Amino acid sequence: MSIFYVLIGLLLLVIGGEFLVRSSVGLSFKLKLSKMVIGLTVVSFATSAPELLVSLQAAYDGLSDIALGNVIGSNIANIGLVLGITAIISSLTVDRDFYRFNWPVMLLFSIALYFMLSNDKQLSQVEGIGLLSCLIIYLFVLIRRARKKNKVDQDVVDDGLAESSYFKIFIWLAIGGTALYFGSEWLVKGATQLAKAVGVSDYVISVTVIAIGTSVPELAASVIAALKKEKAISLGNLIGSNIFNIASVLGLTAIIKPIAVIDDAILSTNIFWMIGFAAILLPLAFIPKRLELSRYKGLILFVAYIVFVGLTFL
Repeated sequence: MSIFYVLIGLLLLVIGGEFLVRSSVGLSFKLKLSKMVIGLTVVSFATSAPELLVSLQAAYDGLSDIALGNVIGSNIANIGLVLGITAIISSLTVDRDFYRFNWPVMLLFSIALYFMLSNDKQLSQVEGIGLLSCLIIYLFVLIRRARKKNKVDQDVVDDGLAESSYFKIFIWLAIGGTALYFGSEWLVKGATQLAKAVGVSDYVISVTVIAIGTSVPELAASVIAALKKEKAISLGNLIGSNIFNIASVLGLTAIIKPIAVIDDAILSTNIFWMIGFAAILLPLAFIPKRLELSRYKGLILFVAYIVFVGLTFL
């Protein structure tokens, strides 16, 4: 039954996330928001909904390890698994904004999370407010930079949703919200049962199985785009997702219910893996060929992720 709950939970999270994105974008068009603002803010928040619901559910159930492991594991999976596989299928061009703005911000958030957790082994409400405030500042600067350049990746925003009726938007929102609620509840329930059955901690399951599950939408979209030789998910989008995971998911969760560090592996091992995966992107982007993530660089990321998963279970 535990595997059944995990699989159904993951399926519902994928479905819920898709419908929430559609309803959010449709409503944003109704509110006359620009396509650029929708792409940079609304879609980013909506695609972080699976991680947010899972972390909130886990925190309410007193399973702080799952709340933290979900975000740390998702951030590692976004780079090692999603970016690695995408680059293996089709080389990616690195935008200059990567090292001038997005990458330093992601690394700063990652290091800040480590110090917040290592300080008193918990993420308090005040720290949650701080993370959320920093995210708002980041978004403000991001939108200003995008407007100044008059350039933003808008592939994720479907123009057809502008014609959606309020009734359709409401139905999509209801389906998305319901699927995310039950998906997160069943995934957390199944994961804790699975952890007990195989004799590992909740944290191990959260940083691997749950993290991969909440990264499935990004992985599927990236692989399909790469196979079609179309523009795959950009490095900037994945970095943005990692920033949102730390600042919005953990920030909002901590504001509602402080998150405690229970498993020592969080601070002794896995958060350093997250920081390491973030840091290695800069040299990979420049050595030996500048501003390109080639197939063999993607293979390095993917193999490193497999090693991480193996060591986590060991």
